[in-house]
Amino acid sequence: MTGWAGADPVDRALLGALRETGASAGGLYELAADEPVLQLTAMSGVPAPFLEPWSRVALAAPIPVAVAAREQRLVWAGGQQQMARDFPRTAVAVPYDFALAAAPVGERTDGRGALLLLWPAGHAPQLSADESEAVEAACRRLAALLDERPRPGTAAAPVGAPRVLSPPPARTVGHDEALAAVDYLERLPGGCCALDLEGRFTLVTTGAAELLGEQEARLLGSRPWDALPWLRDPAFEDRYRAAVISRRPMSFTAFRPPDQWLTFRLFPDARGLSVWIGPSGKDYGPVAPPPAQGEVVPVRAGQIYHVLHLAAALTEAVGVRDVVDLIAGQIVPAFGAQGMIMYAAEGGRLHTIGHRGYPPEAVAAFEGVPLDAANSPAVRALATGEPSFFSSPEESERDYPGLLQLTGKASRAVLPLVVSGRPVGCCILAYTRPRTFSPEERQVLTSLAGLIAQALDRARLYDTKQQLAHDLQAGLLPHGLPAVPGFAVAGRYLPSTRGMEIGGDFYDLIRLDENHIAAVIGDVQGHNATAAAFMGQARTAVRAYATAGVSPGEVLARTNRLLTDLDPDLFTSCLYVRIDLRTRRACLAGAGHPPPILRHPDRHTSVLHVPPGLLLGIDPDARYSATEITLPPKSVLALYTDGLVETPGVDPERSVAELAGRLNDAPPLGPERLADTLLENQHADTDRQDDVALLLLSALPVGLAIPV
Repeated sequence: MTGWAGADPVDRALLGALRETGASAGGLYELAADEPVLQLTAMSGVPAPFLEPWSRVALAAPIPVAVAAREQRLVWAGGQQQMARDFPRTAVAVPYDFALAAAPVGERTDGRGALLLLWPAGHAPQLSADESEAVEAACRRLAALLDERPRPGTAAAPVGAPRVLSPPPARTVGHDEALAAVDYLERLPGGCCALDLEGRFTLVTTGAAELLGEQEARLLGSRPWDALPWLRDPAFEDRYRAAVISRRPMSFTAFRPPDQWLTFRLFPDARGLSVWIGPSGKDYGPVAPPPAQGEVVPVRAGQIYHVLHLAAALTEAVGVRDVVDLIAGQIVPAFGAQGMIMYAAEGGRLHTIGHRGYPPEAVAAFEGVPLDAANSPAVRALATGEPSFFSSPEESERDYPGLLQLTGKASRAVLPLVVSGRPVGCCILAYTRPRTFSPEERQVLTSLAGLIAQALDRARLYDTKQQLAHDLQAGLLPHGLPAVPGFAVAGRYLPSTRGMEIGGDFYDLIRLDENHIAAVIGDVQGHNATAAAFMGQARTAVRAYATAGVSPGEVLARTNRLLTDLDPDLFTSCLYVRIDLRTRRACLAGAGHPPPILRHPDRHTSVLHVPPGLLLGIDPDARYSATEITLPPKSVLALYTDGLVETPGVDPERSVAELAGRLNDAPPLGPERLADTLLENQHADTDRQDDVALLLLSALPVGLAIPV
């Protein structure tokens, strides 16, 4: 729907927002009634196809309007550089210079959507005070108006195409003045034409028609790249898009067969583009002939940017679950689908890895279907390697009887996921109503299938590596700690949230003989499989030398010589504690490791001084001293790695003191619950950059049961 705002107060308010803020274009997004999706309902200043990739936006998407609505704050990007930094997915799909603001419409408890505003290139780096006030006022007006009408997606407000609003003309002209304007254009050298915002010819002078080699009547109402085969290169349409978005004059040179180069200069404003055409005066050399009638022509620039937008989203997916969630949460809404089911091809069968909007019986009916089955559209798509599109129930029933009744979906796009000729899966987008898939949409979906296939294949490989890493880590760490008379013990390990989630932190509790135990904790440099393997060697060496009955300092010295001989270019910190169970005397030796913390029976804590020693694996002749302490009943000895205390920009001694304070303030719990208490913040940390290992030894009163 295109036209002036008319009597609709919401449309008038949107045009008023553009006028009062000085924005060149804008759009109103409303939160849907039945799903966390923002629906573009009205827009002005840019053609509808420009915003087609964002006509439906998942509320969780990392793009400006979604962030504004979700976080209830103004989002500002003052130019392409800031857009690329803060919103790379949007920047890659709209690679033009402009300023953007997105502001929430409605209160946090009852948000109605977001207002999107664009300014021409060259806007000041920040909104002025007057502009900010105008944006806020516009959002308040829109919120009040939207509160009086139903949300999109209800019976009273069905979702349709956004209303495209045109500002009123600057002035009206009479017949004589209009003829004078045409005469003026005809007298200009070269040729002149006018395009509306949609890119369609609205005026073509005689000179322009001659230069373009086409009759004026056949050009009016068409787009240059549709009417003229030699302008079908997406680069030419891209210049038009750049002019509309940035509101800056643009130019390009094109070859008109058989032998003429033409220069086009584009001058944009709020209603369209004025175009001047003239001979280039320069020969740029031979060019490839345009496609003949009936041949495949290049995809449009808009399609390219739509695919780039979706490709950027897929690059954010890491594991298979990420791929499925992204498709369900962001790609499905972008194409208006009501259902999605995704299969992986494994062992000659299709296995469901994710679905949305499908009844359980439909999911179960196709789970594990062999790749040579005949009753599955997914199997057929994988067999042919070609996507299939079913626009109506009749088409589906013709090839797959009963599919409509089973799934409740009237139309679907079946996209085979193939990588280098190898089937990896299938993705189906389904609709509850009949839907015609245009040639352009089929091209985009076909391109998207290739991107999804690559993302899924990469994600499955990542998940496999993750599982191998976890299995390796689990195999190298102790499966359980031995029972120790007179002590309750607890151990914890948390991987970092970066990389492979595997590292070199380790702990161990060793029964040396009937009266002695050894507690050890260490940290190998690095967060990869090499660090984990070296950790296994270090832990094995410590255990071997410990059971040989040597002193704590000698255990570290011998382990150091062994690790130095291995020469892995990795260093290891370690803290070794030997405890006499009869006297509860502990002998401690350290190799560059954070100091242990002792909570005394009265619950005050102290950071223990252990003679510093060189990290293991550096100097084969390093020596290590030891110190002795007593572990009285009701005391707790805490051994930990630096991942528990390290904070960027914070002094390490202060971080250790803060951990001692947390241990001091913790209630009198058993070591298992106390360990969970100390790690609470670590579990909540979504960006833990280092592994964490923790070993607690709680000295019990004689005859007391082990607490938990």
